[in-house]
Amino acid sequence: MAKRVFTTALLGGATLVLAACNASKDEGTAGAGSLDAAEQASETLLRTGGSGDDWGAIGFSYDEQRFSPLTDINDANVGKLGIAWFADLEDARGQEATPVVVDGTMYVSHAWSKVSAWDAATGKQLWSFDPQVPGETAVNACCDVVNRGVAVWGDKLFVAALDGRLIALDRKTGKQLWSTQTFDKRRPYTITGAPRVVKDMVLIGNGGAEFGVRGYVTAYDADTGKQKWRFYTAPNPEKRADNAASDEIFASKGNATWSDQGEWKTSGGGGTVWDAIVYDKDLDQLYLGVGNGNPWNHGLRSNGEGDNWFLSSIVALDAETGAYKWHYQETPAESWDYTATQPIILAEQAVNGTPTKVLYHAPKNGFFFTIDRTTGKLIDAKPFVDGINWATGYDLATGRPIENPDARFYRTGKPFIAIPGALGAHNWHPMSYNPATGLVYIPAQQIPQGYLEDMNELDRRKVLGFNVGTSLTGTLLPDDKAAFRAAVAATTGRLVAFDPRSGKVAWGVDYPAAWNGGTMTTAGNLVFQGTSTGRFRAYTADTGKQLLDLDMQSGIVSAPSTFRVGGVQYVAFMTSKGGAFPLVAGVAGGVTRKVPNIPRLVVLKLGGAVQLPAPPATTALAWAPPAPIGTAAQIAAGKAHFGRYCMVCHGDSAIGNGFTPDLRVSATLGSADTWKSVLLDGALKDRGMVSFARVLTPQDAEAIRAYVIERSSWTKANLPEASAPMGR
Repeated sequence: MAKRVFTTALLGGATLVLAACNASKDEGTAGAGSLDAAEQASETLLRTGGSGDDWGAIGFSYDEQRFSPLTDINDANVGKLGIAWFADLEDARGQEATPVVVDGTMYVSHAWSKVSAWDAATGKQLWSFDPQVPGETAVNACCDVVNRGVAVWGDKLFVAALDGRLIALDRKTGKQLWSTQTFDKRRPYTITGAPRVVKDMVLIGNGGAEFGVRGYVTAYDADTGKQKWRFYTAPNPEKRADNAASDEIFASKGNATWSDQGEWKTSGGGGTVWDAIVYDKDLDQLYLGVGNGNPWNHGLRSNGEGDNWFLSSIVALDAETGAYKWHYQETPAESWDYTATQPIILAEQAVNGTPTKVLYHAPKNGFFFTIDRTTGKLIDAKPFVDGINWATGYDLATGRPIENPDARFYRTGKPFIAIPGALGAHNWHPMSYNPATGLVYIPAQQIPQGYLEDMNELDRRKVLGFNVGTSLTGTLLPDDKAAFRAAVAATTGRLVAFDPRSGKVAWGVDYPAAWNGGTMTTAGNLVFQGTSTGRFRAYTADTGKQLLDLDMQSGIVSAPSTFRVGGVQYVAFMTSKGGAFPLVAGVAGGVTRKVPNIPRLVVLKLGGAVQLPAPPATTALAWAPPAPIGTAAQIAAGKAHFGRYCMVCHGDSAIGNGFTPDLRVSATLGSADTWKSVLLDGALKDRGMVSFARVLTPQDAEAIRAYVIERSSWTKANLPEASAPMGR
């Protein structure tokens, strides 16, 4: 084995140093088309899915159907599932990864981009890896410090860290082999998604569109970390070439879909690919699920002009070169954070009697799309949730939505309460497809949101915080108990079994809370899903009959996987509380607020008899608001600043949800100096709470303190049970 050290330069001049790594190919033969035996085994597993003994990638195989052929656990015996083993994890933040299992070893990533490996049958930990992401990186993470999984390729394992590093590990030892920085750390990018490996290349996108960045996906050589190609999903601000795979399509057509004026020229336009990247083994092409624009407000972003390619689109690329092939834009001129980054499933379906290679997609905007993946032509688009009000449907001849004119709030000048809102009818939570039933199982939800064009100077672009071009302060709930109760009632979840052939929901299960876990389905006629209220359930895949309901003590947002070791089938998943909705929900989090946050890896088997320890007490924290301070004007100013900078992490009306500090009972609240030391001096930056001195004055900080004290008193007096502060 030759040992190599590589030093190269990334596009744009940023340098990259690769750690010494053991090469598994002969000199001069590395790259696509020259795989060693271990990589060939990975390639075969990803193409076929294998026997089901392995769960070789987060989506099971290249098709990302999350369907297992195993039948040892089935609709006749699933009620006998119990815990085989479990392991407590370090960080009480969101755990969103799907466990990957290859050759009897389980690999999981968890919060802060950490990775661990376990004997999948016994639960013995084999190794752990901590990339030591700086705590201050959290300020650029819109939706918690999560990570959605790893990729296995031959003898290597890949993870993408929150701070932008793509890291290759030896999958037997966890030792780092190489690392490359994938974005400019001076911009508010992050990575929470899982890398994919295709043709001996590792592909990764990024996040950060809410803050203001320009999206792209990059392919790196799996052996060296050297960049192979890059495709931008928003145009160059100067509408010039980038020396990238996306140059030709932007020069010929894409640039014309963006105005020559607008904030996109400063912000980068958004369009980050923060989750879905799928390889089509049949057509040798890639599909990117592209995110929202920056700002959301199309009127500000692009002067209200143009469709803004490739925001909210599925984009097909040549896998070898990254060259553009086709795209379908689900939400032209996107204005509501209706991303198309949600999971993509590849399947075959009869269309007008002809077997057709199709792509299934259920994005935030509430419509289920069936797309011909050979041509990119829209086959069908039907709602998978009720109440959608931004559009009445899609014109199949043009492929465009039939919009409600009132939804374009920046044109009407009136507020618009959108269903779905920015958190979507379906967010990142994985969906699954069962070829035997023909159904797609979607973790759906109902979370309305208001959009306001009426912004003051505070809502304009700043160097910290969300820059979305709508009034964040104006969406805070009013001081009205009925409004708070209505917010809880309006926020619900649903497991939807959608039939793409009929365009209708075949069956559904209603949940009292949103933000439930991803799904997995099997040939045993089963669908598995965890809930944000701490239940792990199994249903019959054909009819939706509930067959299993286990108390897991903590919320479940991740999707499960299943595998077989030594002739025994297991089911694995992670528990936690975290992500975008719990961060911002406040009292709208409803029953999930009282669910403990226990980061844990759980593995089940038939007859499993291991018991979880007693859950922690869920009693409310001591709640004694400090004496009121500030005038009514100061409190109003504090509310505006809180809505602009604090709500997305500390909840509507400062009502915490149990995994970031509830400021209403913060020990710093009673002291102006201590409050300032955190908010302006960065005393807790290592925990993710950086200094906001770049955007707030000492007077602003004191106004926020006055507002939080007022919120503590008001919520205690008016919502003592629904909003009681909970421990982390």
